[in-house]
Amino acid sequence: MSSKIVSVEEAILKIKDNSTVAIGSSGGGFLEPALLLKSLGERYKKTAEPKNLTLLHSTGIGDNKDGGLCHLALKGLVKRDIGGHWGMAPKMVELALNNDIEAYNLPQGVLSQLFREIAANRPGLITKVGLRTFIDPRIEGGKLNSVTTEDIVNLIELNGEEFLFYPVIKIDAALIRGTTADLDGNITLEKEGTFLENLSIAQAAHNSSGIVIAQVERIAQRGALNPQNVKIPGILVDYIVVDKKQQQTCITHYNPGYSGEIKVPVESLKPMPLNHRKIIARRATEELKKNCVINLGVGMADGVALVAAEEGIENQFTFVVEQGLIGGVPAPGVEFGASLNPIAIIDAPYQFDFFDGGGVDVAFLGAAEIDRHGNVNVSKFGSHIAGCGGFINISQNAKKVVFCCTFTTGGLKTKIENGKLNIIQEGKIKKFVKDVEQITFSGEYARQINNQEILYITERAVFRLNLTGLKLIEIAPGVDIENDILNLMDFEVEIASNIRKMNSKIFNEGLMNLEID
Repeated sequence: MSSKIVSVEEAILKIKDNSTVAIGSSGGGFLEPALLLKSLGERYKKTAEPKNLTLLHSTGIGDNKDGGLCHLALKGLVKRDIGGHWGMAPKMVELALNNDIEAYNLPQGVLSQLFREIAANRPGLITKVGLRTFIDPRIEGGKLNSVTTEDIVNLIELNGEEFLFYPVIKIDAALIRGTTADLDGNITLEKEGTFLENLSIAQAAHNSSGIVIAQVERIAQRGALNPQNVKIPGILVDYIVVDKKQQQTCITHYNPGYSGEIKVPVESLKPMPLNHRKIIARRATEELKKNCVINLGVGMADGVALVAAEEGIENQFTFVVEQGLIGGVPAPGVEFGASLNPIAIIDAPYQFDFFDGGGVDVAFLGAAEIDRHGNVNVSKFGSHIAGCGGFINISQNAKKVVFCCTFTTGGLKTKIENGKLNIIQEGKIKKFVKDVEQITFSGEYARQINNQEILYITERAVFRLNLTGLKLIEIAPGVDIENDILNLMDFEVEIASNIRKMNSKIFNEGLMNLEID
């Protein structure tokens, strides 16, 4: 049997015009086949080939700068991009905003699970995920611009209930990554911080009569790999490309705490300074319960993990991350999607099965806009397309959802002293608006269909979603309810008769000595 190892130039030549290319990766460089992406972009710049590709990826791929999908953000190279998240690749976002490509945003979990449907030659995925959000064809159908007209999401009814149907998409080529491959193409992921859906992608491409190109760091002899460690069997892999400079993430060459090789000291996580971001995280942390399963979103909500670690309570519950991580402490910032010291790493489609079935007890998520109906927008605002990522799967199915954000944005300055919050400079942009620009979370669906418990936590106020809308239940010490809260909202809210002050420990230096029930 001949070796499957080829040069990157040889591998990229296998991708033809009008191909649908599935890419396995997560934002921040996790599992990113960076050499393959860069070489594909360079080939197009030199030869104007291949043309009119359709990209298919469940997560955002990039580093918020020039990496990831930015290598492919070239007019003519890409015709259509169907992605679970967009914000990590600003150049691809620019193509979408300028109507240079057809652009779709679908839930990360839907795309992750859809690869399994493609692999099994089933007609598509039937799920309630996306109902009453911008994914719903009655609203936007996941379309991001005016040149995107084809419907790829359908509303159906089964046994008197509404569902969304996502048809399968045949794959011509798959670009994936691993750590080690043997000469037959069997691949292990021992240095990776996540497995994502790379097995499902490889199966889907293979069963679509497509090709699978895998980038790895190193090569082993035939038969040298422990079969229990092989995550992608060689029967699915057509070509192997070696990148000896492959990094674990875009900013870290290798952290053994992400891969589970060793347990790193949690004390290596720096405590957050006492600012409004920490105030929000501390108040959110009070919603934790012992032995609960907890999900954290990217952004403001990821501070919950840092506060929990600082308080020494991170072992009293279990964090789960949509990329397939169970246990440990979720990584913040650009490396979101991994966890330090995970107890298990599973394939992402199975993680989303667990999420969609209600396995998450409490989800802490960010919010860019909140409206009078309790709707939340995190996916598209002004000239920025972030995308929904796993937000819809999680927010629609968790038993309890806690949205975390500042009350205003765009220049907000605060000072915490003497146990009180002082607003030094108000943000220019209101977050509590009459109607959100895009519905990523439906307050109506949460109230009427799911009967979820929903909280909105800011540095100065806490709201609860009830049957009529938002209800103000807590305020921070030091703020004026009229001037600092109500006058900065574009809609009226109900005020609790027994409105409380937020815990004073939140606004003081040192540990809160937090105890959870």
